[in-house]
Amino acid sequence: MPFAPEYIRCVLRENFDDARALFLDPLLAIHRAHLVMLADRGIVSGEDARTLRDGLDGVDLERTRQAAFDGTCEDLFFFIDRQLVERCGDSVAGRLHAARSRNDIDMALYRMGQRRGVLGVLGASIGVREALIALAGQHRETILALHTHTQPAQPSTVAHYLLAVIEQFERDAVRLRAAFDVTNRNPLGACAITGTGFPIDRELTSRLLGFSGPTGNTYGSIATVDYLLQNVTATAVLLAGLGRFAQDMLLWCTAEFSYMRLGDGFVQGSSIMPQKRNPVALEHARAIASRALGEAMAVLVAVHNTPFGDIVDTEDDLQPLVERMFHDATRAIDLVSAAMAGAEFDAAHLERRAGEGWITITELADTLVRDHGLSFGAAHGVARRVVEARAKDPSALLSAAVAEATAGLPGGPIRCAESALQILLSPRRFVEVRKTHGGPAPEETARALGVSRSVLDNDRAWLGRTRDGLESAAAELHRRSAAL
Repeated sequence: MPFAPEYIRCVLRENFDDARALFLDPLLAIHRAHLVMLADRGIVSGEDARTLRDGLDGVDLERTRQAAFDGTCEDLFFFIDRQLVERCGDSVAGRLHAARSRNDIDMALYRMGQRRGVLGVLGASIGVREALIALAGQHRETILALHTHTQPAQPSTVAHYLLAVIEQFERDAVRLRAAFDVTNRNPLGACAITGTGFPIDRELTSRLLGFSGPTGNTYGSIATVDYLLQNVTATAVLLAGLGRFAQDMLLWCTAEFSYMRLGDGFVQGSSIMPQKRNPVALEHARAIASRALGEAMAVLVAVHNTPFGDIVDTEDDLQPLVERMFHDATRAIDLVSAAMAGAEFDAAHLERRAGEGWITITELADTLVRDHGLSFGAAHGVARRVVEARAKDPSALLSAAVAEATAGLPGGPIRCAESALQILLSPRRFVEVRKTHGGPAPEETARALGVSRSVLDNDRAWLGRTRDGLESAAAELHRRSAAL
């Protein structure tokens, strides 16, 4: 029965084009792995296995990649199958269909594509961590006014700020690695939904395709999409954090802040205003990350109320969107990484700004508690009155303001040397005394950077081992196929 032209135009043609671009190589790998397993288990004869192997090796990849959908076959699977029939004959070609279905083939294709996407995002996030760790190492002593509620709050350092972002990306790596582990399971052998009576070896096809092992329940192998949602949500969490960081960096690049300057290769001028130096690379990164986040949300919406079973909503129409999400997420991360690698900070300007607006005054209250036995509530009140006194008379001495603010306290007034108060309220001292685990003191950020470098090395090594494992599996598949 011919397909309706509207169905071809609206669905089949586009799905065929998507499959050619995304799934041709994985599909042929699945065919070869299944064939090796069938021969190993004696389900097909050695002679037929070799004929099928030669047929698969003879698939015209260029012809397939250039083929236009003509309505004579439903999808890429049947397009390849038709080539096998042409080369092997209908009887032999049909033997490759034993103990499988398009259902478990499709689920394997999707998992193979998504594990590649997860590794791509993880690799990009490792790149941005490398860039930020190097930048933080250069700026452990660079004072920076941190904000709360968008207002200057307390002095810190550039390294301290960047370490907060780095640690966020480290947690993203934990989520992405967990998503990969859930995804990298082999559904082949689940067939349509209930498995098969043939004596198949699901462990063998898993090894040949680089999976860590087979999935469990055969119905769930076809029905579930939680692995997909874990991939998407792990990526979405990373994108949300990346966008917040990019927003801060764009603010720091403004003339009003002038905290940071991007390299010349990441800015653009204006066609009419020659003075402009627009930080467009970070704007593009923010926009692309937002686009990828929107794509992730679209995936969630598309599957959230579908039946728990084999359903097209989670298949051919959805997978290109998943692929696009991974692609956009990776390029957004890569762009931030490259832009930040050459970023420059104006250390003198940053320290001057950190000395404005009384943002060191907490240290006066802390000192009154530590050195003079005041409760923090009382010390907080003293610090507030000192700020109010200087607001009324900017020329007033700090020592006089402290003495006046503590005059009514038991044991008051407290008298301090003016020079000591100037040092006490300096941004640099504020930072240096905050040696709390995770704090901004340079020796503490040095320790934290050492930890982050170690975590980075471990994640990089895991990524390398995982990619090597997939390559080794592909080589083993090639060897076993050639040996049929």
